[in-house]
Amino acid sequence: MQVPPPGSVLAIGVFDGVHRGHRSLLARARAIADQSGLPLIAVTFDPHPASIVPGRDVPAGLCALPERIAMLEQAGADDVVVLDFDAAMAAMRPQDFVAQILVGRLRARAIVVGENFRFGHRASGDVDLLRELGAPAGFAVEAVGLFPADAPWSSTAARQALADGDVATAGRILGRWYRLSGVVVHGDHRGRELGYPTANLSWSGNAAMPADGVYAGWLVLLDEPARAPMAAAISVGTNPQFDGREQRVEAYVLPEPGIDPGSLDLYGCRVGLDFQARLRGQQAFGTVAGLVEQMAADVAAARSLLLG
Repeated sequence: MQVPPPGSVLAIGVFDGVHRGHRSLLARARAIADQSGLPLIAVTFDPHPASIVPGRDVPAGLCALPERIAMLEQAGADDVVVLDFDAAMAAMRPQDFVAQILVGRLRARAIVVGENFRFGHRASGDVDLLRELGAPAGFAVEAVGLFPADAPWSSTAARQALADGDVATAGRILGRWYRLSGVVVHGDHRGRELGYPTANLSWSGNAAMPADGVYAGWLVLLDEPARAPMAAAISVGTNPQFDGREQRVEAYVLPEPGIDPGSLDLYGCRVGLDFQARLRGQQAFGTVAGLVEQMAADVAAARSLLLG
């Protein structure tokens, strides 16, 4: 993109999940942009920088890139620039990153980052260096704390909550229900045989996964944004009742006026599953009849929680 000569205000970060801490950073950047009359550009990276560093684990993603871009715009960014984080960018000196990208390409006049922001080769640059480089380049730097003492608003905390099955805490950190998105595909059709036809989700990428179990949540048709979310009981796990080995995610849409789960044709549809609360952990039962009885209880619990 070409930034006009007056320049821009930049909010820089990976912004995985665009959680409440990220939104506080963006709110501060938005205020600076409004005061200065400059556009606010959110600068993010894809793939995650950890994927380029040998020996580092790549964190599971809290949202797909298109969702991240949309949420950054909803949080106040006038535009979003996605920097392709490759080996060449990972090797850039901090001084070159500032000169070539932040100043040369984006015409930074003010930059807002998190207090723990690092940049440049081997993450050798920090907020102090960014300020030092900004003075002669003509931009100011403000660092925002993302982690209030009473609320650990971090991507790491959100991932841990999901791994624990605590989707309610993950939702509080993110400021929304955690969403896993993908395409509905054919499964074993076992749910239909048991009286509970499910939508089986195929997801791509390294998505953060809630712990195995049964959840109450919502199914959203991503290609029909005007359509209301549908209440659902969501299963995550390997289906040990039938000796499953592969992790699956499937959702049973709760019957409501105008919604018949048995006649819903969602195959090939892009959907999002929003996890609101965990109902129980994954279990195997002595008989299939015992499983069906528990499924009925799960659906009743989901209905009570979601629809009252």
